[in-house]
Amino acid sequence: MSTLKEKLLSLFRKEAVSEKANDSAFVTLYINAPLQPVDRFELEDAFTELIENSDIGFIDGGGTYMEESGGISACDINFVLNDISEESLAKLESMVREVGVPKGSSLQWDDDKDEKHKRPVGHLEGMAVHINGTELPKEVYESCDINYVIEQMNSLLEGKGRMYGTWEGPENTSLYFYGESYDAMAAAIQGFISEYPLCQKCVVEKMRDEE
Repeated sequence: MSTLKEKLLSLFRKEAVSEKANDSAFVTLYINAPLQPVDRFELEDAFTELIENSDIGFIDGGGTYMEESGGISACDINFVLNDISEESLAKLESMVREVGVPKGSSLQWDDDKDEKHKRPVGHLEGMAVHINGTELPKEVYESCDINYVIEQMNSLLEGKGRMYGTWEGPENTSLYFYGESYDAMAAAIQGFISEYPLCQKCVVEKMRDEE
């Protein structure tokens, strides 16, 4: 269910588009990461800060790709560019590189002949840490804190990656990290995982690199 903050942000962004979007070029950044809207907003904010200092356009909100199971498979951010020139696309690609998105992401747009175009972007590798939420002793869940896990992992991954989002399912809580190297990230958290009680029986896996 959307929070009030998410609804207000979505409404604000749609109103902004209606005022500015005439005769502009629309480009979608497909992000190969299962981010919830609130996590995607953080990326939108990062792009907004960059694009406001450029002359190529503005942000037009984004969306979420849902799986049949109810989980999230990917998300996107929409841009309204002043034109679809190679120069504008190159500037947008540079912003994508600076913010950082996973491999398997792409810029997608239609040209003035309604022909579809897709340009691969993204260089980060993903690491999912699935915290077991049902099979550990009751006292572990009572004495341990998932927020401590996140804090410690982000600290251990400094310079190697960071957490982009989370997902709380019926049996596991999943933490999604992205960085230059999955192997480097997995190695960095291995010691903590082996020692902290809440991380027992957790599963660490590399996330898909393709759309």
